[in-house]
Amino acid sequence: MRSNRALGLSLVAALVISGCDYVVVPPEASGQAVSSAGWGAVATEVGPTDAGDLAVELTVRNDTGVWSAMEAAGPAVLTAGDGTTTDCATVKVGSGGHRLAPGLQMRGYQIGPKKTPTTELIRVECAGATAGPGSRLTIDYSYVTGEYNYYDPDATKVEATLEVPLDPLATGLEYPIAVPIDGLVQPADLEMTAINGVTLVLKAVRRSADGLELDWQTTNPGEYPASVHIGTPPVIGDDGVVYGYWESPDLASVPLTPAGGTAEWTTSVAVPGSVSKLYLLLSVESKKQRLFTNYLLDLTGAVVP
Repeated sequence: MRSNRALGLSLVAALVISGCDYVVVPPEASGQAVSSAGWGAVATEVGPTDAGDLAVELTVRNDTGVWSAMEAAGPAVLTAGDGTTTDCATVKVGSGGHRLAPGLQMRGYQIGPKKTPTTELIRVECAGATAGPGSRLTIDYSYVTGEYNYYDPDATKVEATLEVPLDPLATGLEYPIAVPIDGLVQPADLEMTAINGVTLVLKAVRRSADGLELDWQTTNPGEYPASVHIGTPPVIGDDGVVYGYWESPDLASVPLTPAGGTAEWTTSVAVPGSVSKLYLLLSVESKKQRLFTNYLLDLTGAVVP
C-alpha cells in the first residue's frame, strides 16, 4: 500500500465557500504560513438559555486547504439589525485544540475528566440579549496550519475574524466532510512511513463497552531501535463531534520498535455506539523528532464488534 504525505505535495483544493470560489495551494514545507480563506462558521441554532440569555450554536469549517486548528479570542460582539451592539462573554468557539482536515466541519468536542467526558458544543452566549432579524456575530479568532511542530507550534499562526449571520439558520448540514478533497481520505489499513523509515499500520479497530480500541503495529527496517509517537488519536463522526482529548502526541508513551523487528500497542477513545461514519484524526511523528504529519483514516466498515 502506498504512503500518503497528507497533502504535502502540490495538492490543489478548490473550495466553494458561501457562494465564492477559493483555490488554495498548500506549501510543501512545514512551518510555512498558508494564504487561504481561513475558517468559516454558520449558525445552526438560536434561542434562550435556561437563564434567559441568548445562545447561538455554531458549526465551524476548515476552509484553509490544509490541516488546521482554530480558537476564538476574547468576547464576541452581537450586532442587531438596527446596528446596536452587545458584548458576548461566553465564547466556546474552536476546534478543541485538534487539527481538523481541510474541508471538514464540526460542531463540538469533548471536555471534562477523561473517565466521564462531556460534549462541549461550539457556541456563543450573550447575557440579556435577543437576536432579531438581521443580527450577526463578530468573532475574533486565530488559527494555525500544517503539520504540528512541538518545538514551534505557533509558527503559522494567523489572526482573523468571523462574521456570522444569525438568519437564516443553516440546516441539513452533513458531518464531518463538507467539501470533499481528492486523496484526503485514506483507508483504515493504510501503511504509513514514519520517522527513521519505520512503517506504521492500524491492524484492527474494535468496539468496546464505551468506545473504540485501536491496535497499532510498527515495523522497523533499520539497524537501531526506534519509536514512533502518535499520541491518542481522536475520531470525528457523522454527528460533527470530535471524540478524544487534544494533547501533544509525544506525551503518550509508545513501545520501542527493535531493529529489524515489530512493536504493537493499543489506544482507545470514548465514542457513543450510535455514531457512524467514523474518521480518525491521526498525527504521526515523521521526518524528524516531534514533527507530526496528519492522516485522515476512514474507519467506516473497519470496526468489528
